[in-house]
Amino acid sequence: MKQIAEAISSVLETAKQETKAPLLAGVETLIWTENMLAALENGVKGGKWFSLIDKVYSETTLWLAWEQVQSNKGSAGIDQISIERFEANAGDYLQELHEALKEGTYKPQAVKRVYIPKAGGKRRPLGIPVVKDRIVQTAIKLVIEPIFENEFLESSYGFRPMRGCKDALREVDNLLKAGYIWVVDADLKSYFDTIPHKELMRQLESKISDGKLLDLIESYLKQDIVDGLERWTPETGTPQGAVLSPLLANIYLHPLDQMLNQEGYQSVRYADDFVILCKSQEEAETALVKVQEWVKEFRLELHPDKTHLGNCSQKGEGFEFLGYRFEAGRRFVRKKSLMIFRDKVRAKTKRSRSGSLKEIIKDLNPMLKGWFGYFKHAHRNTFKGNDGFVRRRLRALILRRNKKKGWGKNINAHRKYPNAYFAKLELFTRHEAWAVACQSR
Repeated sequence: MKQIAEAISSVLETAKQETKAPLLAGVETLIWTENMLAALENGVKGGKWFSLIDKVYSETTLWLAWEQVQSNKGSAGIDQISIERFEANAGDYLQELHEALKEGTYKPQAVKRVYIPKAGGKRRPLGIPVVKDRIVQTAIKLVIEPIFENEFLESSYGFRPMRGCKDALREVDNLLKAGYIWVVDADLKSYFDTIPHKELMRQLESKISDGKLLDLIESYLKQDIVDGLERWTPETGTPQGAVLSPLLANIYLHPLDQMLNQEGYQSVRYADDFVILCKSQEEAETALVKVQEWVKEFRLELHPDKTHLGNCSQKGEGFEFLGYRFEAGRRFVRKKSLMIFRDKVRAKTKRSRSGSLKEIIKDLNPMLKGWFGYFKHAHRNTFKGNDGFVRRRLRALILRRNKKKGWGKNINAHRKYPNAYFAKLELFTRHEAWAVACQSR
């Protein structure tokens, strides 16, 4: 096992130096044989792949999977085995996994359910598998992802190698500028929780004919979920937080991409969030009907309050996509994204917070820079007001420390601690960053 780990590290280091591609570019040569890679390019006989389970339980694949899981960190599952604890005996644990998968005795453990806060006080359920299951799921993903990546269309951007939110937003922007201003903004209701297991397995079976691998994937769909004292087996869905979930979600929506492409529609999809861009109202209305029919056939449901059609060149008829709002030829930051941002600033600038002001600003800056990096294409009015919000929070904190009454909007506080005061402390200002970015364009 130690020799395998050293060989993998050497290959991956070389891959990093030779290509800008993601980890997959380096691991393909370690997991996939030359014949498999050739078949991927030229097409496999019968369109189906056989004998893949041995690639999953290969010691090389498991070590690669462990390295990815380790780098992603994350919490312990219901067995309380953390990344650090697994690392201390990684060789033994991986050998056990190898043997159990090879013999067909491996059984996934239950998923621990936790909740993460959402805007508006709501909570999103998240599943945390045990470390061993995360490793096996990553191994499966490493083996089968190239098969489906070879099939996915250009209109799909979510959770795919070398693709991301900014690419999807850029394509939407290009289509709008090309005159595709009638938009169907579709939202699938509780998509990850409602994917039908049988139909999903059928899609996997259309490309994979390895019964042991299919059984292993299905066992992950049927993993028990533990929420406090409650425990149940899900009948639909794939838990958010599971390594395989994004790939499985893309696989199930691939036929939707195909249908829209065959019908000649321009669409952009990021996981379960997608828009269809058309040049006329009639075309958009027809597209919405076709999506409704497809969704019904594939046993999903459109959210009635979040799915709409409109001419986004008109004020008040815009649409939201990946944190932005597109309306009247402009991009804005959607209200929900602004709320989330302000909540994060509030959490970092509590009046009871310890540490010097310079330390607090140093803690704030990476978040402010990251937010600007994503939303820098929003309308210019976005940045000045939000910079002011950050400074008001800091002024309120200073007043509290000086045992003085008042909020950050206090005019005296503004005079005593002007914008220049925070500039000297190197507070990142997005309005200034936007102005600089505009000059360089």
